[in-house]
Amino acid sequence: MTVRSSTRARTGAVVATAAILLASLLAAPQARAAGDALDELLNRFRQRQHEHVTFTERYSAAALDRPLESSGELFYDAPDRLEKRTLQPRPQRLVVESGTLIIERRLKQYRVALADYPRAAPYIDSIRATLAGDRPGLERFFRVEFSGSDQDWTLLLAPLDTSVAADVARIRIQGVADAIRIVTMELTNGEKSVMTLGTPPSP
Repeated sequence: MTVRSSTRARTGAVVATAAILLASLLAAPQARAAGDALDELLNRFRQRQHEHVTFTERYSAAALDRPLESSGELFYDAPDRLEKRTLQPRPQRLVVESGTLIIERRLKQYRVALADYPRAAPYIDSIRATLAGDRPGLERFFRVEFSGSDQDWTLLLAPLDTSVAADVARIRIQGVADAIRIVTMELTNGEKSVMTLGTPPSP
């Protein structure tokens, strides 16, 4: 290598290093801003002890001629009680509290451990932890990516447990201010569930 080429190489290395440092300095405030917005959002959720909204859900799979649709009401009571009351097309009630899943349908009740339902557990835990403003709870089970602002935001959650990740590809929660609007769960086999949350029902 000549002196000129050696000098050119060293200059290139310095420029590259400077570029990397500059990029990291520019990215750091953005990462902090996203973290601050997420903390502010979850803090808002923590202030609310109850939630009651309507929902519509659309489930699609390759084996189905057309998506299955259902609707009903969703209830949340801090710190960890979540109830999904389906009214259409047929009545069904799901209640999750303290790790227990209660299923009521056709005048029968079943009580099981939520952990025994690896497909349902991350879906439920993602909603509960968000409504509770529980960031450690979210990060315990998911790799969390936050985008947007605390007024118009998206949480992208990827399961950390490899056995769950083999079945559940990702969960996307979208919202406006301190209200969840859309929860999408995508399975690795292509199946997808999209739940849209509305406003509190009329008394």
